[in-house]
Amino acid sequence: MNEQDDTTFYITTPIYYVTAAPSIGNAYTTVAADMLARWHRQRGESTWFLTGTDEHGQKVLEAASEHGASPQEWTDKLVAEEWQPVLDVVDISNDDFIRTTEKRHTDRVREFWQTLYDNGHVYQGTYEGPYCVACEEFKLPAELLPDPAGDAAVKLCPIHERPVQQLSESNYFFRLSAFGDRLLELYDRRPDFVGPTSARNEVVAFVKQGLQDLSVTRSTFDWGIGVPWDESHVLYVWIDALLNYVTAAGYGTEPDRFERLWPAVHLVGKDIVRFHAVIWPAMLMAAEVEVPQQVFAHGWLQVGGQKMSKSKATAIHPSEIVDTFGSDAYRYYFLRTIAFGSDGSFSWEHLEAVYTSELANGLGNLASRVTAMVARYFDGTLPPAGALGAGEEGLVSALADTAATADAAVERLALNEAIGAVEGFVGVVNGYISEQQPWQVAKTENRDRLATILYVAAESLRAVAVLHAAVMPRTAAALWDSLGAEAGLGALADQRLAAVGEWGQLPAGSRLTKGASLFPRLAATEPGS
Repeated sequence: MNEQDDTTFYITTPIYYVTAAPSIGNAYTTVAADMLARWHRQRGESTWFLTGTDEHGQKVLEAASEHGASPQEWTDKLVAEEWQPVLDVVDISNDDFIRTTEKRHTDRVREFWQTLYDNGHVYQGTYEGPYCVACEEFKLPAELLPDPAGDAAVKLCPIHERPVQQLSESNYFFRLSAFGDRLLELYDRRPDFVGPTSARNEVVAFVKQGLQDLSVTRSTFDWGIGVPWDESHVLYVWIDALLNYVTAAGYGTEPDRFERLWPAVHLVGKDIVRFHAVIWPAMLMAAEVEVPQQVFAHGWLQVGGQKMSKSKATAIHPSEIVDTFGSDAYRYYFLRTIAFGSDGSFSWEHLEAVYTSELANGLGNLASRVTAMVARYFDGTLPPAGALGAGEEGLVSALADTAATADAAVERLALNEAIGAVEGFVGVVNGYISEQQPWQVAKTENRDRLATILYVAAESLRAVAVLHAAVMPRTAAALWDSLGAEAGLGALADQRLAAVGEWGQLPAGSRLTKGASLFPRLAATEPGS
């Protein structure tokens, strides 16, 4: 994709249930989407990044009731006090924030389902079976877990390990079963439509066993979007919520904008991949709308060996970490240490170890040493490099390889591999400094050799600032400033990833400054205490 392309890289998070404050599990998805949005912008691509909140359904209604508020009061309060502020806590660069209670969404949802009803994709029937309120999902009996206490009448949700409800309701159904063959053809024709491979295999196996028609309305409560042809029902929360991806993009109101933005890449947790990779594309097929570009399911964050859960009191608010380590270290840790698509474990001890070894003693120490030596030996003015020797040529080659490796990894959504490639290059530069010992070269008065070493180190940091801008935006901006790079190269946001590996861009004569430590030493108190 290039700057002249009329299309847009459109990336979304799931929209989050506003039943409680956000956790690091929610923020993990959002930070991953933010890295992708920032990376594609750094490529020079037109990019649109959407996140938001899911505010209808039985789970939200019950949470509001528990707090003595109406559902609208409850969602308004949580969105204003928690869900929108947390975006600033972890430095999210979203272009839009959609709430499913907004008129721009609810009107389009009613129109969408009225069209499917008119075209014969919806019929009235009776649903009888298990339902998990926490998932807001109708379950298959074979999925359920037995009651640990041995009560044969009690079955548990496999995700939340909470008893499901047995429902019997007269509802309207979407003919999901009619789309099984078309979905399987989609997965076969586009093998990367669902990722990673483990999620794709799960989805394919689920569809191959045969799809059941989906109940798309509820009639036992009224917190939801009214069914346009039968106001005694409200739309099932998932088939309301999934439409946010198109209603926010101009579906039904701005056809030119919708054509430019859609389809999107959806990042979701693995527990909701079936909604996004089965139900959602079937809905779009029924409406004759293009299916998403990709649905990619990441794993769960685990604390103490268990999936993080509000009900088990293992949820952690992002600010608990950011207040100690800073937002960039937060972003770096979760994106660097977890293979995107797999489960990952969190511990304060591991976070502190990564912060110390890779950030404080790695990148932070490198930036501090280089700027300090340029200040000491050249009065803060970057000298021109002389002839490059084998050590310098090795760095030139390593940078080109790093830039190519990182970009290819991001294209595969292997975010941890991209960050690992850059961290590895930082290690190579640190090794170069230790091997060349510029502080010893300074004693020999070989100014040309000293200038070459320090220029090469500073030029390497120039590239690191660009490569890390999507991961650690504050750190990258501070590093760019300390290198005096804007005067000669322009704004950091204008640096293109396609050119980042080209050597010799930082102009000699740039004014380097040793600012505050990029990653300050941690206080002696235990993080999170």
